[in-house]
Amino acid sequence: MENKAYDNLIVSSAPHFVSEVDTSRIMGAVLLALVPAFLVSTYVFGFRVITLTLVCVVACVAFEYLFNKMTKRQQTIGDLSAVLTGVLLAFNVPSNLSYIIAIIGCFVAIVIVKCLFGGLGQNVANPAITARIVLLVSFTTQMTTWPLPRSLQTADAVTGPTPLGVLAEHSGAMPSNTDIFLGFIGGSIGEVSAIALLIGGLFLIWRGIISPITPVCFIATVGVFAFAAGQDPIFHIVAGGVMLGAFFMATDYATTPILPLGKVIFGIGCGVLTMVIRLFGSYPEGVSFAILLMNILTPHINTICEKRLYGGGKK
Repeated sequence: MENKAYDNLIVSSAPHFVSEVDTSRIMGAVLLALVPAFLVSTYVFGFRVITLTLVCVVACVAFEYLFNKMTKRQQTIGDLSAVLTGVLLAFNVPSNLSYIIAIIGCFVAIVIVKCLFGGLGQNVANPAITARIVLLVSFTTQMTTWPLPRSLQTADAVTGPTPLGVLAEHSGAMPSNTDIFLGFIGGSIGEVSAIALLIGGLFLIWRGIISPITPVCFIATVGVFAFAAGQDPIFHIVAGGVMLGAFFMATDYATTPILPLGKVIFGIGCGVLTMVIRLFGSYPEGVSFAILLMNILTPHINTICEKRLYGGGKK
């Protein structure tokens, strides 16, 4: 007797596990986790946060739609990955950044870094991180002119250095760790409130969207390195982009290691490179550069860890 219940099976190679969790659900969960930081940034910097984020999201979606249309590829804007890239790019720039410069960053992220390499899952580096570095190198003044929180703005001062900038230049009054943790500081949209990012990161771990290995190793390495260098570990953890990078950038599925040991190596590497750049480099912040460099090393880390797991042959 023919069984009609199984007439829709497809013969294919593994894996055969079917889950309700798909790309759009994962991206949606990450977007939801970014809401607390978005709300705090809007409160701190004002309505410009909303408009700049919307511009980045619309530009990223439009670029991906047009690229797929021109190359006759299947449309992928429904998976929300372009939306997430737009939000993350907005989180990595000052809220007073020109819309035109932001759109240029969106083009770099979507077309050059993502689509030209084959689309989601085939890019070799995090699109938002790479675009942020391109904008930093190309438009240094605009990317390092940080708006002050609305509560600290005066008729004579609407911009100022970030806490890491104050530390690097040894100028101005250093805000307290409490102010940095809560978000009453200048900086990019996504780095003003460590507690908001921590809430979002813990939500992703609780939902099983990301593994805690990389964020814990990243943050712990930054703290240990700072302590060994005679600096305040708490300051270096809550200041700058460590929280944003650890939970939302260094956990990208496509550009970070797969196996647990690889995640440990990746997290420690990001932490070490971040602190080396912060303490000895010409830039006060090193999170973006650290993650990009570790993205480049990810295939080699995966190879080493797979050989260790499965017992690769010796030459």
